Amino acid sequence: MEIQLFVDQFANQFDETDPSEFKPETCFRDLDEWNSFLALAIMAMIKTEYDVAVTAQEMRDAQTIQDLFNIVQSHI
Repeated sequence: MEIQLFVDQFANQFDETDPSEFKPETCFRDLDEWNSFLALAIMAMIKTEYDVAVTAQEMRDAQTIQDLFNIVQSHI
């Protein structure tokens, strides 16, 4: 699993945020578009693409896309 592919899949869940905003170090909670529905969409994307069920607590603990990537990798 590569971080750039994960970042791209993460960014695809957003409709209004410029794709250039998404980098491994991006604090996704600081994005204007971020909300609880996007959190669920990200969790569903991770389940579909990586067959990993990220818990709500893990989602809350992640601050950056890299943090979330690391969580997913820890379950693979």
